[in-house]
Parts: sequence; structure tokens; C-alpha cells
Amino acid sequence: MTFSIVAHCSRTGMLGVAVATAVPAVGSVCPYVKTGVGAVSTQSWVNPYLAIDALQMMEEGKSGPEALKAVMAADEGREVRQIGVIDAQGRSAAWSGKNCTDWFGQIVEPHFSVQGNMLVSAPTIEEMAKAFRASEKLDLAERLMLAMEAGEAAGGDKRGRQSAALKVHHIEDYPLLDLRVDEHAYPVGELRRVFTIAKLQLLPFVRGMPTRSSPGAAAREAVVKLLGVPPPQRPGGGGSAP
Repeated sequence: MTFSIVAHCSRTGMLGVAVATAVPAVGSVCPYVKTGVGAVSTQSWVNPYLAIDALQMMEEGKSGPEALKAVMAADEGREVRQIGVIDAQGRSAAWSGKNCTDWFGQIVEPHFSVQGNMLVSAPTIEEMAKAFRASEKLDLAERLMLAMEAGEAAGGDKRGRQSAALKVHHIEDYPLLDLRVDEHAYPVGELRRVFTIAKLQLLPFVRGMPTRSSPGAAAREAVVKLLGVPPPQRPGGGGSAP
């Protein structure tokens, strides 16, 4: 019912998930990321505890593949589950139960895994993998977006479209980006629009937020000025005119 990518950036250490489906609010149920630990997309007939427990195991020292093997062994519903996992060293793994809805499958390589079920065909994940491989010099969030756009263009979910999400963590415990399109006729395209605005307006704010090493950080003057005007007047626009 979903196509997704979990990934690790070998240059920056960023971890992220991007996902789209023909169900509302996919960002609320499928993607899980923990800074310095790993990223997971739990899908098909979703079991959130697979992601929660896998991340806990990775934090305790298991690799991504080891954590996935352990959580799937304990899940009696494993044959209707699909999950992609990656750890902070870029070790990836995926599971697609034999009772997932066709077309389903995964491609697992160092630093990323793409997976999908209830898809039009295999090219959805094949093109996602190709887009991710070809964009190595770009930031992780952009690479995730390119992979999702490639999957959508290649067919995507055979039922249609409804929601999409992008989540990226870097150094802090909170996300660098956490963007969601919960209900839209063209969610991946709308996610690109939101992402474009977020890079110009949200990222400068997030990068100036308090950190563990600098908890007293205050907003920079340039950010205060940027966000002090109505959204349509900011770089990239957005919002609605007053």
C-alpha cells in the first residue's frame, strides 16, 4: 500500500525516511528516525512496534540487519508486514512478507533501502534506487525527494495517491526536517512544494534553535527578520495573502 526509502548519508551522518501511500497521514504511522541510531519505515499492515523496537535494539548495539531479524522473528503477523531499516553506519535491511499485496518488493544496498507494496510494478522501486544512487553529492533530504519523485513517475501505488512525508535527522535529537502532506490529490508534488519553501524559511529557523551544546541559543537577527513578515513576502512565498 506504500512506497518508501530509508537512507543514511555517509558524508554528514544524516538519517531519513520518505514515504507515500494512498491512505491519509502516512507521516503519522510509517516513518521513524532516531538521531545517531537509525531510520525505519514500517508499512503494509503497519506494526509501529517493529520500528520502535528495532530502533531500541540498534541503540543498544545491534546492526540494522540484526535488529530487523530480531523484530520480525517475534512478530506473528510478519507475512503481512513490510519494513525497511537502516542504522547509523549505513547497514540496511528490508522485509516483505509473502502475503503483502502485489506488486511488492525491495532493493537493499549500503546506505539505503527502498521498498513498496500494492504498487503498479517493479519499476517504482527500481527508479527510486536509481535516483538515489545518482544523487550522491546532494543533501540527504533532496536525495529522498528525488527518489520519491522517481517512484511516483514510474507508477507508485496502484490505488492512486493520498499522502506523503519526509523526515530527516542530523545531530540533534529533534528532526532537521519533518514534513507531511496528509491528504492531497498529488501528495508527492505537494511535498516538493512544501519542501522548497521549508528549505528557505524553516531550515534557517531550525538551524538556529537551541542545541545540547548551546541550550541558550537565541534566534539570529536574519531569521527574526525573515519570519517577521507575512509568508507571501518571504523567499519562496507560501501561505495566503492577507
